[in-house]
Amino acid sequence: MTDNRPPDRPLRALRGELVYLRPAEREDLDRFVRWFADAETTRHLMARAPFSLPMEEQWFERMVAEQGKSTYHFVICRLADDEPIGTAGLHDLDFVNGNAEFGISIGEKGEWNKGYGTDALHAICDFGFGELRLERVELQVYAPNARAQRSYEKAGFVLEGTLRHRHFAQGRYEDVLIMSLLREEWAAQPRRRSWELNELG
Repeated sequence: MTDNRPPDRPLRALRGELVYLRPAEREDLDRFVRWFADAETTRHLMARAPFSLPMEEQWFERMVAEQGKSTYHFVICRLADDEPIGTAGLHDLDFVNGNAEFGISIGEKGEWNKGYGTDALHAICDFGFGELRLERVELQVYAPNARAQRSYEKAGFVLEGTLRHRHFAQGRYEDVLIMSLLREEWAAQPRRRSWELNELG
């Protein structure tokens, strides 16, 4: 199949219906600082304080060193115009037992509630189960974050349990929910996989 796209456009090896995922570049760091300086964006993340550019640079060096070993980190981009809108990844990879933990943030708040997060999660799961031979992908979500829970449920994730008062934020303790998706559950989903979408161009 001939690729007629301009040569300077990013490759879309890992893609969904609405977005594709690419590795982070150093040029993304200013954007990350802007995203994670927003209190509403970081409310449901593990971050306690905004990131400075030097902090992001240190994180970037660590992430590059661990990419493909203990983590896979990606930037989420809209298929329509290549615009970066967030980040997603698989972390704490355990290749012996076939486990990984998923994390995501849609940094552009204007793109919330448009299905991009669920689409990115589908693409990540296709990568994890279809390329890395994982058996299980799990995630943690804070109990007040109903929007994220709906997205995960749409992607097939199942609630496994509750870590009571596991997280402290805004002056109170919150429960943390554990959700997961198994290989057999992913395989049963009636949707096109990332590699099938790539074949469409």
